Amino acid sequence: MKVLSLRQPWAHMVVHQGKNIENRKWNTCFRGEFLIHAAKGMTLAEYGDAVAFAANAVPSFVRRPIPELRRGGIIGAATLVDVIPPCGAACTCGYRWHMPAQFGFVLANVRALPFEPLVGSLGLFDHDRAAARQP
Repeated sequence: MKVLSLRQPWAHMVVHQGKNIENRKWNTCFRGEFLIHAAKGMTLAEYGDAVAFAANAVPSFVRRPIPELRRGGIIGAATLVDVIPPCGAACTCGYRWHMPAQFGFVLANVRALPFEPLVGSLGLFDHDRAAARQP
């Protein structure tokens, strides 16, 4: 199954706070279900930037205490249904979570999964969940 690593708190926002676009500097032809991996790395500055972006982009975003953010493993799953191309400063795509200078991966059927430790990788990478569970 395909896996996509997201840094925290973005991964948490996708799985638990309705972030339905994942922004990337690269495009993909992939469509379908994938696992959401919370990367190990996260700085305090990155956390602050992400929360500020969310509060600005989505007026209904509630700044609430976020539970300890799980990192270094699978935290959810989603379906990638479309990709919005970069659209510049005059973006009219209608997706509040879209960063206009980047490709926006449109997500559907997002759901939380029990935490499963996993080393991440760049891009969409493959993970055989069945093989990983065998002793």
